[in-house]
Amino acid sequence: MRPFSYIVAGSVQEAVAALHEHGRDARVLAGGTDLLVEWRHPGARVPRVVVDISRIESLRDISLEGRDVLLGPLTTHAELIRSGVIRSEAAFLASAASTIGSPQIRNRGTLGGNIMNGAACADTVPPLIALGARVTLSSVDGERDCHLSGFYNKPYTTVANPNELLTQVRFPALPRGTKSAFTKLGRRNALSISRLSVAAVVAVDETGVITDARIVPGAAQTVWKRAMEAEKILIGNPPSVALFAEAGRVVSGVLIRETGRRWSTEYKEPVIAALVRRTLEKCFAVND
Repeated sequence: MRPFSYIVAGSVQEAVAALHEHGRDARVLAGGTDLLVEWRHPGARVPRVVVDISRIESLRDISLEGRDVLLGPLTTHAELIRSGVIRSEAAFLASAASTIGSPQIRNRGTLGGNIMNGAACADTVPPLIALGARVTLSSVDGERDCHLSGFYNKPYTTVANPNELLTQVRFPALPRGTKSAFTKLGRRNALSISRLSVAAVVAVDETGVITDARIVPGAAQTVWKRAMEAEKILIGNPPSVALFAEAGRVVSGVLIRETGRRWSTEYKEPVIAALVRRTLEKCFAVND
């Protein structure tokens, strides 16, 4: 491995100053579960400077501000799982975090790393997009907010500039009574990278009719996006297995239309439809 300079930032100000000085020559180190593995690959691009933000306590927080949930990017997956705030206000985000890696990875890996790495298999991103999450990027020039739904240009590529640091994730807590679920399919039941996943949010009024629906497939397209065509057929109808199956077929059709047919389509076409159906069913089975 090529030698590099190592900077331990004690504050956000120190971190953004280092990123401003070194730009594209610098990489941010948080939990290290992605970065260190990446460097082991032959031909990996090792940065000239590593900026370690793991000791900035202000970036490690889970709190409520009114009805908004605020998350620091250094929040670990294990902390998401244990958080009473997350379990109360966005339970399926905790469920997604619980599927990531091993206990060791969940104790080291961070929410910010999962977001910024931008791998198509990132398990916390579909629930966050379904929640309408926004991210705050900080630099020496100030702060700017971005919708997470528009944060990715393609896998592993975000709209963040080299001199910007992710400093906060924010989303509105789910309204009381709203149902949510996350389903992941991997090659095995543990220590598995997502082959496909689905995050879903469903709200039902007092008459039993669906009034809000959000479906976000994961590891299915080049960037994450809500399956709005499927959401529209749910709204205004009472929940049923047949309705959920139809939503799954719509998601599958959109996936094929956008990505085209390839060697994996024969497998993914029925599987994503089944995952959508099961996730919508899980919303009611888990939360009722």
